[in-house]
Amino acid sequence: MSINYHLPDFLRHFGLNILFADYMKKHPERFYDDVKIASVYGTFPTSVWNGGRYFEGNCDKRVISEVLKQFNTRGIPCRFTFTNPLLTEEHLSDPFCNYVMKTANNGLNEVIVASPLLEDYIRKTYPRYKITSSTCKQIEDFQMLDEELDKPYNLVVLDYNWNNRFDDLEKMPHKEKIEILVNACCTAACPRRGEHYRSIGEAQIKCWEFKKKFPNGQFKYPEFKCEQQLKHLYETTDYPTHVSPSNIYEKYVPMGFENFKIEGRSVPDINVLEAYVYYMAKPEYRDIVRLEILLSLTKKHKYFM
Repeated sequence: MSINYHLPDFLRHFGLNILFADYMKKHPERFYDDVKIASVYGTFPTSVWNGGRYFEGNCDKRVISEVLKQFNTRGIPCRFTFTNPLLTEEHLSDPFCNYVMKTANNGLNEVIVASPLLEDYIRKTYPRYKITSSTCKQIEDFQMLDEELDKPYNLVVLDYNWNNRFDDLEKMPHKEKIEILVNACCTAACPRRGEHYRSIGEAQIKCWEFKKKFPNGQFKYPEFKCEQQLKHLYETTDYPTHVSPSNIYEKYVPMGFENFKIEGRSVPDINVLEAYVYYMAKPEYRDIVRLEILLSLTKKHKYFM
């Protein structure tokens, strides 16, 4: 059985993720057995369908093609975070999002969804895509989760509040379809989490509307203030929802869970790298893996950043 990790972000952390994938291939003995990169998730700016983390800017079509090529030729799917919960019929025909979907429509790449409206559109328009149900849905009821797992999703990203509740986790069906968010920066049962997701979706839509009028303008993001987003990995390891490497390999995997998500779309490369080393590298190799990747990141290499 493979132990599948889903990594952030195929554009913001492009250089790091390519280097890390190649490093894992070159030094498999330094990583836990059967570990693999199952996908790299994210978005190209500015995608009105995007959710979970705010992302704006402009993206050249050549960049889109090259990013997809570099990951796909390594057998790694790019998984689009199309989880904006506030989409309407108007947004489904967005030219940029549809261009991305058409360009990546090769049977390997994937989509994460939260909106039933967008999910239905993608299933009808782009049936080759594997579809993942987003943790943004915040499903905390066992019956609702059971029903979600019975739907034709490739994976369902579990709400992080289920983490480490092993009696409940043991009872869950279709464990092979469940993806565990292992390093959530949010505090347990955060009362503002849903509001935060909606504010990001609203900001993404406002940016989309602004860019239609002012393509080269700078949209002012109405930021949702949350100090949790500034915390690094080791400031969250004492949270009850934090999943430790030992629990992954000693509890989750023996129970039948195969998929684990590392968050970090909006944090610096060095924070993301630390999470990769923490979860995937064997303890005795963590220092050398970290050092060699950091040294590689400081050098000029053949991939654009």
